[in-house]
Amino acid sequence: MVKVMATGTFDLLHLGHIYYLKEAKKLGDKLVVVVATDNTVKRLKHEPVNPEEIRLNLIKELKIVDEAYIGHEDDIYEIVKEIKPDIIALGFDQIHDKEKIEKELKKRKIKAKIVRLKKYNGSSDLEGTRKIISKIISAYEFQKNMERIEANEEDRHC
Repeated sequence: MVKVMATGTFDLLHLGHIYYLKEAKKLGDKLVVVVATDNTVKRLKHEPVNPEEIRLNLIKELKIVDEAYIGHEDDIYEIVKEIKPDIIALGFDQIHDKEKIEKELKKRKIKAKIVRLKKYNGSSDLEGTRKIISKIISAYEFQKNMERIEANEEDRHC
């Protein structure tokens, strides 16, 4: 049985995440997902919208996922030692350096193949967490502007 490990923030779950997990699952028989801790997300990306426990529980609910865990703060390789994957699937846009990971795995005598997955070319503008957040902000700002315009028009009629 080939065990594949996929990692990520999975803050606002979207089709890009689903694509990544489906492609990772194709590499083996069992998909184990590691969800980044809140502190890791804050350090590397942004303030998470959803706390780690919610993100973990959402991932666990996906039928493609066999197991899911929250990662470790201090040493990302600790969870790799615990899971013992045959393959580590990296998303096309993840910041991880494949060669650096391979070097560190070898140094720690952890045998796992690293595979960088291909880019997802979806048809929606909502296939990235930052894109979703931007769209929400734009919609909020548009609504606020509309409310200001309506309030100004009401003031003129009074």
